Amino acid sequence: MNELQAILQAFESTQDGETAFLATVVKTQGSTYRRAGAKMLMTSTGKMVGTISGGCLENDVLEHTRQSMSNSKAIVVTYDNTAPEDIIWGFGLGCNGVVQVLIECLYKDNTVNKLAFMRECLNYNHFGIVATVFDIQGEVNIKTGASLLLYPNGSISTDITDINVTQSLINDAQTALINQKSTVKKYHLLNGNVEVFIEVIQPPTPLVIFGAGRDAVPVAKYAKTLGWHVTVVDCRASNATYERFPMADEIILARRETIHQICITERTAAVVMTHNYLDDIEIVKMLLLSSNRYVGVLGAKQRIERLLADLRAAETIYTDNTLEKLHAPIGIDIGAETPEEIAMAIIAEVQAVVSKRNASFLKNRKKPIHSSANNPLTDILHLQWQSQVGSAHHTIKNN
Repeated sequence: MNELQAILQAFESTQDGETAFLATVVKTQGSTYRRAGAKMLMTSTGKMVGTISGGCLENDVLEHTRQSMSNSKAIVVTYDNTAPEDIIWGFGLGCNGVVQVLIECLYKDNTVNKLAFMRECLNYNHFGIVATVFDIQGEVNIKTGASLLLYPNGSISTDITDINVTQSLINDAQTALINQKSTVKKYHLLNGNVEVFIEVIQPPTPLVIFGAGRDAVPVAKYAKTLGWHVTVVDCRASNATYERFPMADEIILARRETIHQICITERTAAVVMTHNYLDDIEIVKMLLLSSNRYVGVLGAKQRIERLLADLRAAETIYTDNTLEKLHAPIGIDIGAETPEEIAMAIIAEVQAVVSKRNASFLKNRKKPIHSSANNPLTDILHLQWQSQVGSAHHTIKNN
């Protein structure tokens, strides 16, 4: 179960009389443990689910729900760890960055229910946008925490009352949905400015495992630990597969001749480990012609070389671009031997591909750990923002 799934489950299990709060990292600058979008659920009974830092800020944020939110209005807390006073204040994060955290009181019957919307995105496997106002300057008729929800079909739900902000925000939210990248936008109004965190809510990564042997079990387990949607395809059509994979979201008993009927999308990652060469070759042929983003095949190098030779000799022409998404032998090189170690190597490679990283050592990475691989301007924008941020270590803003 991933963090968002755990938060949603915890919120749904809150008891009558128990108040719930949601803390969201809405903006960061410099080196920070978590990026914008990190969330934590807190309750009036002291329960905390999720993290917004390495464990340094969580207790302080919880304390704010008790001391600074008596009127239930959303607040923004800024932690500036670039100041030398950090050690004196007692946080001692050592991250040398600035984190802005929005804290909201949650109600299950809100007109704009963010958590219900997020659960819908996960349950129905679609993207969505949650845009939340977190900074207000001047005389603006908008509240901190006011939100706009954008569904993939274009429908909108919002409690932002300013029509000018709403129109501009819809356009930016649609762009974020298309690009699938969260962002922060600032809107200039006649009597002030508002800053909004536009967050992309992503559905679980769909992983399809072709093969239901015992070595596929830890692959499914690790994937479910990350909150992925796991489908196991058993080409031997054995009913015992249901008992072996209780963690799987879906189990398909199929034969080689019917695998083309399995739903594969552009977001699907596929792992082929049937231990049957004839099954493997037919599955790989089908996958290479599908719109998935990752195909990994288990097997020794000699077996993989034979598979590649057979693919090139096939009637269908597989281009270099088509073969680029084929990872064979599967997994990153961590010296894996046991089924659990191999599963770890497989899941790590899939995660690297999904995140568009090369799975190298972080000590060799020249860019910041959390910098976007697709946006080289990110670091420049962070530096520009840093010049505008004051030196206050710990500030609270309540509009």
